[in-house]
Amino acid sequence: MKREQWGSRTGFILAAVGSAIGLGNIWRFPYMAYENGGGAFFIPYIFAMLTAGIPFMIMEFKLGQKYRGSAPAALKAVNPKFEWLGWFQVGIAACIAVYYVAVIGWSISYLGMSFHQGWGSDTNAFFFSQYLNLGDNSPSNLGSIQWKIAGTMLLAWAITYAAIVGGVKSGIERAAKIMMPVLFIMVIVLIVRMVFLPGALNGVNYLFEPDFSKIMDMKVWAAAYGQIFFTLSIGFAIMLAYSSYLPEKSDINNNAFMTVLINCGFSILAGIMIFSVLGFMAHQQGKELTDVVSAGVGLAFVTLPAAINELPAPYILGPLLFLALTIAGLSSHISIIEAVTSAIIDKFKVGRKKAATLVCGIGAIVSLAFATNGGLLLLDLVDYFTNQIGIVLSCFIEVLLIVWVVKAATIRNYVNSVSDFKIGIWYDLCLKVVSPAILAITLFNTLKTTLTDGYGGYAQSDLLMLGWGLLALLIVIGVAINVLSKKEA
Repeated sequence: MKREQWGSRTGFILAAVGSAIGLGNIWRFPYMAYENGGGAFFIPYIFAMLTAGIPFMIMEFKLGQKYRGSAPAALKAVNPKFEWLGWFQVGIAACIAVYYVAVIGWSISYLGMSFHQGWGSDTNAFFFSQYLNLGDNSPSNLGSIQWKIAGTMLLAWAITYAAIVGGVKSGIERAAKIMMPVLFIMVIVLIVRMVFLPGALNGVNYLFEPDFSKIMDMKVWAAAYGQIFFTLSIGFAIMLAYSSYLPEKSDINNNAFMTVLINCGFSILAGIMIFSVLGFMAHQQGKELTDVVSAGVGLAFVTLPAAINELPAPYILGPLLFLALTIAGLSSHISIIEAVTSAIIDKFKVGRKKAATLVCGIGAIVSLAFATNGGLLLLDLVDYFTNQIGIVLSCFIEVLLIVWVVKAATIRNYVNSVSDFKIGIWYDLCLKVVSPAILAITLFNTLKTTLTDGYGGYAQSDLLMLGWGLLALLIVIGVAINVLSKKEA
């Protein structure tokens, strides 16, 4: 069966950028920079981008394009013993897809509310008590399904399904060509408006003001590398799947550099947008900026709505802000589901529509667990284990496999032969030494902390079943498929 191809280079770049740019760029990056030395954080961040982000992206683009298959098929082509790693990555992608859609659902709800500030004046109480209805639940005691949340999640699934069924050229590429320009335009419009608000520039200064004492802290460097791996969608099957649809002689180096630089540039733009809003909010309330900043979910669904309440023309700027969040989320969700769908198509030789229906159908049913009273707690726990441990472990094994079996120099020679500009020996050094070392340190520290201190105050039984148990199950499934494939062969 002839493999589909992207209709244009622009389409591929926009789709890859759409995957990389997600909700994390808008709410995670600004807070990470703020927490880790402000302007000084950009030094380890850019170093991580050059030594890990770009080399990894080149490596995954090369594997996908050369072996013309999803993650399991590409890694099997490298070494049949490592097909399990591809399925482990697909499993991680599937886990992320079913909880990530919950956040997109919240964003769609808030988009609707933003026209009339339906969240009221106490945005914290509204989000946690009234909207999520978060009672005294736990990750293993979820309560009942909140259908107002489930409805918006199913809408997000429907949009993703339409893009996946449409195929690479007619579905995913067309969606990316609309979504990405709209997202960039909205963020630029918001920045232009926000920076002129009173106090906004104080917020931006806060973000960029360097605290060079943090540069010597290893945790800051680990945070920078962590942000690069998570934001670029590397290590969990997406970029392998997307690059498998590239024409055979595509310019890999150029594509990889453009994808990484556009993504990282967008993160900085998002930081300016968010911190100008926070600066304005601090000014309006007569508080220090440190008193209005919050991490993660709190920033998107508590702090931003509170800021929108105080904005001039909130009924225009509010919808723009939440539409940007929704589009960023949907473009990433489409790419995650494509990684899973393409693996099913390659392995079981089924049609795209059948595979997409199976993946989105099962995904939609499983994701309802995150639309319950305890859905946020389950999301927090699963997100921690898949992101902080699963992806880092996957990247670590992948880079060791490629360096040992394929050799970094072989990758460099191949990509240089099909690219306009060539990469040098620094590439080998990054893949052989820098990336494995940073990933090993990050993984060791995370495992040590999680095993000794647990996570988030959750019960050990929850951590064992929904955290460690989930990762173990994904590895077992991957190995089982690998073993069965050998028997069939």
